[in-house]
Amino acid sequence: MDMHVHDRRRFLALTAAAAATPLLAACGAGFGGDDNKSDGSAADDVTGSFDWKREKGTTVKALLNKHPYTDALIADLKSFTEKTGIKVEYDVFPEDNYFDKLTVDLSSGRASYDVFMLGAYMVWQYGPPGWLEDLGPWMRNSSATGSEWDQADFFPNLLQADQWSLKAGAPLGQGGQYALPWGWETNVVAYNTDVFKKLGLKPAETFDELRELAGTIKRKAPGAGFDGMYGIAVRGSRSWATIHPGFMTMYARNGLRDFTVQDGKLTPAMNTPQAVAFTEDWAGMVKQGGPPSWTSYTWYQCSSDLGAKKAGMLFDADTAAYFQAVEGASPASGKIAFHPGPKGPDGSLATNMWIWSLGMNAKSKKKSASWLFLQWATGKEHLLKSAITHNHIDPVRKSIADDGAYKDKMKHLPGFIETFETVVDQTKIQFTPQAQFFDATTSWAAALQEIYGGQGAKSVLDGLAGDLADKVG
Repeated sequence: MDMHVHDRRRFLALTAAAAATPLLAACGAGFGGDDNKSDGSAADDVTGSFDWKREKGTTVKALLNKHPYTDALIADLKSFTEKTGIKVEYDVFPEDNYFDKLTVDLSSGRASYDVFMLGAYMVWQYGPPGWLEDLGPWMRNSSATGSEWDQADFFPNLLQADQWSLKAGAPLGQGGQYALPWGWETNVVAYNTDVFKKLGLKPAETFDELRELAGTIKRKAPGAGFDGMYGIAVRGSRSWATIHPGFMTMYARNGLRDFTVQDGKLTPAMNTPQAVAFTEDWAGMVKQGGPPSWTSYTWYQCSSDLGAKKAGMLFDADTAAYFQAVEGASPASGKIAFHPGPKGPDGSLATNMWIWSLGMNAKSKKKSASWLFLQWATGKEHLLKSAITHNHIDPVRKSIADDGAYKDKMKHLPGFIETFETVVDQTKIQFTPQAQFFDATTSWAAALQEIYGGQGAKSVLDGLAGDLADKVG
């Protein structure tokens, strides 16, 4: 789930070494490259027929974040060992300190862990210092990769999200493949069907309707028997994670950009007249229909309030609503429905995403065995089992999204499958790739709080853009 809460200062301190390291040139073509060069990749050492048993007796170490997807992986590790003869040892850390642990380990060069979980945004931090193995050469080598892995089965926008040239501002989907999509989430609106029925409401199709709807629920729901209910839960804490779910999704649907890029130079675009107007409207929506203590809200409070019947709507990760909606999970379970959310003025359903990915340590001494693990963990057999028997939802593979057993499992959640199928092809990372991502978005969240607090949107966003121009441009 989208539990990625960082302490910004700690993260920046830990990545200082990365910032001081010169950018690497794009190291080899990725899977989409136009040649077969691998620039000395260890993948070249794997020859002959593909064999799951070629590293039998090896032990791979994995660093994992505590998460329902991790639970599904661990539950199935016996299958991997039986298939390959490879043992997997693992450590699991809670999200509050997971990325600190991973950053310290990668920057040390010790290679304590061969494989690990990471988000696609982290490729922008971990890729340039050379901490991540380019998996492109492994994917292209038929001796290393079995045909059943079926690269074409991934939703292409997800695979491209982990592929980058390591150059600030360069689009995703080019260069090295620095991680593989494993589990993801798209940002949609989930709502309480009871309050919508009681008040005669329908899901919003425009942002103006969403703002009005949020205010209506906050005004009328308590008098209709929903004590303490407010309109809409969205994140508000002073963290980069506040910007990327609902806010960035609606921002992108309005055709707005975080940066413009010309000749490789990034120029902040959060202070264009259109961006200023949207940000004012977003803050206004929260004032009219959001929670009283919005500035402290993380994904956890948003999700919990939907489940506790405190929030009439949630605009966030579909997983944040899913884990409240499943039977017995919360007071609102059985009363939560899903909707793609408001369209942009031109009908856009552009949606921002979060991807839990799996990567390989570039310093690993067990790359061949590690690649077999990554191949298995992102393969059809394991992911289908995890989707059906566990809570590894939002499949990264088309075959699983289309699987009858998966659809049967999810069909009791009103609108979930329909919403997923509506937005899946329009969901991608809407941010501009650049190494200062976490600093920039944390500052953006702080600016949003100031506007919510009553300061003028134009002056606040002009100040933000000026600060970022010096840091990022």
